[in-house]
Amino acid sequence: MTLRFEIRFDPYARRALDTIDKAPRRRILERIAALADDPRPAGVVMLRGRHGDLRLRVGDYRVIYTVDDAILLVLVIDLGHRRDIYT
Repeated sequence: MTLRFEIRFDPYARRALDTIDKAPRRRILERIAALADDPRPAGVVMLRGRHGDLRLRVGDYRVIYTVDDAILLVLVIDLGHRRDIYT
């Protein structure tokens, strides 16, 4: 039996997700759902200056999240278009 991580959204991230068009939102949600099985897939980068925060690229969008291995939790902190996410 493999362990699955619970996915939770920060309220700010949930509001940001609601502003994204339907097609990219669907791709983003699919990639976030895949984090339940593998919270650190290939291509994920730890952000400098933000201890423990990881970045997932989904086309032109970025998902910023943290992983708590002790309680099997992936917390999505922020997401948005690459031109806006780091400001």
